[in-house]
Amino acid sequence: MSIALKELLYKMADDQLILGHRNSEWTGMGPLLEEDIAFSSMAQDKVGQSLALYTLLNQLGESDPDTIAFTRNANQFHNCVLVELPNQEYDFSLIRHFLFDTAEALRFEMLTRSSYEPLAQLATKIRGELRYHTLHANTWIKQLGSATPESIGRLQKSLDYAIPYALGIFEASPHEDDLIKSGVFEGEQKLKEKWMAKVESIITQTSLHLPDWNLAQPLFGGRQGKHSEHLQPLLDEMSEVFKIDPTAEW
Repeated sequence: MSIALKELLYKMADDQLILGHRNSEWTGMGPLLEEDIAFSSMAQDKVGQSLALYTLLNQLGESDPDTIAFTRNANQFHNCVLVELPNQEYDFSLIRHFLFDTAEALRFEMLTRSSYEPLAQLATKIRGELRYHTLHANTWIKQLGSATPESIGRLQKSLDYAIPYALGIFEASPHEDDLIKSGVFEGEQKLKEKWMAKVESIITQTSLHLPDWNLAQPLFGGRQGKHSEHLQPLLDEMSEVFKIDPTAEW
């Protein structure tokens, strides 16, 4: 069960770290001052959440958080490909934010019932932080998804592009059965079903439309270390300070 638990923690932590860094790239670049601040704040939350998860891994015998975060190569990361994609325009970043944080809010809600007590306690704390993330995403999706033809068209294009990557969030672990049987986590399929229902409930309040779930092809690979060409340059940038001064603190 230790291998299965570590794999779960790695993919969650890597997701948060990588998307946290992507969100931080909006600092000083947001379309509105409020959005500049919002994405910067969410970035800070995600990096903090990744640190907490890496700390649990350290307690299970893995390296210290800085070593885990800043010395691995792309093929050693377990994040889904969605989070490593470049920000592009605001419409794509907003759609990614909506799709990913909806999944994360549900994941951590499920994990509050985990049989692994340290994770259940951490999930309870993180669940509270994610309420603000999903509130922010849902508000803007509803507003811009029902506003002008341009805003609707741009969001629709980004939604169509992002859905296959978003389905990659739920790439099942080879050790999934161990997690389910031991009560650590209820499984990616159950999470995916909850996510699809929640995404549908928000999108139906807009002028946007979802693709047929049965026809959407998930883009898997990230959980197994198979990433896009965008991840390694991002990791090189992230580790720049650590390589100069390994004693620097988060």
